[in-house]
Amino acid sequence: MRHLIAVARAWRDDDPDELTRADLDALIADASGGDHTAIADLTARFATRLQFGTAGLRGELGAGPTRMNRVLVTQAAAGLAAYLLAQGTGGAAAAESSARPSIVIGYDGRTNSRVFAIDTAEIMAGAGVRAILLPRLLPTPVLAFAVRHLDVSAGVMVTASHNPAADNGYKVYLGGLDAGSQIVPPVDGAIAAHIERVAEGSTRDLPRSTDYEIAGEEVLDEYVRLTAEFAASPQAPVSVVYTPMHGVGWETARRVFVDAGFGEPAVVTEQITPDAAFPTVVFPNPEEPGALDLAIARGIELDAELIIANDPDADRLAIAIPVGTARAAIGPGGVESTPAAPGEAEVPATAGSSAAASTTESPAAATWRRLSGNEVGALLGWRAAERLYASDSDGTLAASIVSSPALKAVATEYRLDYADTLTGFKWISRVGGLAFGYEEALGYLVDPKKVRDKDGISAAVDFLSLVSELKAAGKTVDDHLSDFADKFGAFASSQISLRVADLADIPRIMAELRRTPPSTIGAARVASIDDFADGFGSFGPSDILRIWMDDGARVIVRPSGTEPKLKVYIDASSTTGTAAERRAAAEKSVAELDAGMRALIA
Repeated sequence: MRHLIAVARAWRDDDPDELTRADLDALIADASGGDHTAIADLTARFATRLQFGTAGLRGELGAGPTRMNRVLVTQAAAGLAAYLLAQGTGGAAAAESSARPSIVIGYDGRTNSRVFAIDTAEIMAGAGVRAILLPRLLPTPVLAFAVRHLDVSAGVMVTASHNPAADNGYKVYLGGLDAGSQIVPPVDGAIAAHIERVAEGSTRDLPRSTDYEIAGEEVLDEYVRLTAEFAASPQAPVSVVYTPMHGVGWETARRVFVDAGFGEPAVVTEQITPDAAFPTVVFPNPEEPGALDLAIARGIELDAELIIANDPDADRLAIAIPVGTARAAIGPGGVESTPAAPGEAEVPATAGSSAAASTTESPAAATWRRLSGNEVGALLGWRAAERLYASDSDGTLAASIVSSPALKAVATEYRLDYADTLTGFKWISRVGGLAFGYEEALGYLVDPKKVRDKDGISAAVDFLSLVSELKAAGKTVDDHLSDFADKFGAFASSQISLRVADLADIPRIMAELRRTPPSTIGAARVASIDDFADGFGSFGPSDILRIWMDDGARVIVRPSGTEPKLKVYIDASSTTGTAAERRAAAEKSVAELDAGMRALIA
């Protein structure tokens, strides 16, 4: 106990933030007095530290090494600076190691995002790295663009994306031959090693400097110009409602929509201004139940034709459409299982939800439907293939392995290369010859020449262009989904997310599936199982099981990388009969596999 108190006091003395110092002082006092809750809290905060990985850092704000705070961010910035200085201008791929490295830093509207960004800029400048701070809070895609546009060695974006309001995070990109993509192994490990060495000393001893630059408006201007130019000219006016979900997307998205010729969309007034408290949503994630309710209410009020939603840092895109007489041709969205209290039945909920979130949409929401990430990805991928065909160009379509096989069918039809990747845009963005990439969790990359990360604003204007063209041709998005089923087959998907109270349950379930692999799931027979534990094909070792059924359907099981969940992705398809018959067959297969997997992992 004395050692724990001493470590906590040393951290407090190193912390420049009055709020987290006071928080820690109170905990130390209570723990010293024998308060068991305070002792447990202090132990949790100092038992380990947030691990720096390919996603950088992400966690709850607060004092201590397992929380996001100024001490931890300063250590991360100093470690990254040491890595860049050791590597030279272009990170791991540097060819001119003697040149001074450089970095651009962006931040969103979350609590302490600007503070963490300025800390990073001062530490970088103090270490001898040329540091450039974006002029104000801006979307993550603008930072990813700035890494390439400014030709810097690296980029940092301070954001927790669509995590709860209490969180913040720290994403790292590399320039040079890495072309502005997020870091991948072994770079993350090398940076983490530098951070660990920094953490052995006091952050107060690190040199700081205010000699950093503020980027000019031309960075944002050029992003807007290129994104607006990427959009096709409007063929018909579309009534649109837009929400940035209390995030930073509105300024940039509005300029893109207007410059592309679509005019300024209607907005969800309650959600249009950046607000770190996210007061109108349980979680600031457009996948969550109820998150689009205000947008839908606005859409009903205006008799709108389309809802466009970005997550708080605008790297993800959600689309909703009015419910019409036609049904979707690329199957149902995901469902989540949350553990029930002892003696109660398990309660299914919509994908991405938690036990705290409502599982019931408002009555108004029944008149609209949010497209799944797989539906949007399939339609935007088809659009990308058409662009390549029209320009007589080659290119590669790519998706994470847990995304629908629909995109591969598009690539096959258009004789394009296709690549599966591990989950995360750090892998998708690095695919050679990439023309379009997506992941089912609402991430899309429609313009790889400009950005090497998911970009919810570029994807939004591309989808808006599609809706405009469909309207001019007398068609709806539902019509287009049926056309997709006619041309490529119908694809259905579902997702199970099993949230656990004990993290040990996840490896236990994975071990049991490996020890006793299923021969059937429900009534469907298993044809083969791909185990990625020691690597599979071109993929490195990952805790993933991919189960193939006799009829070609697929089940993928993996632990979540960011939450205490086991995730199951189910996909099936059909090319027999009419679009409606294909859809029914695919959905039936998915429903049976979904029920079978729930029984298997219960």
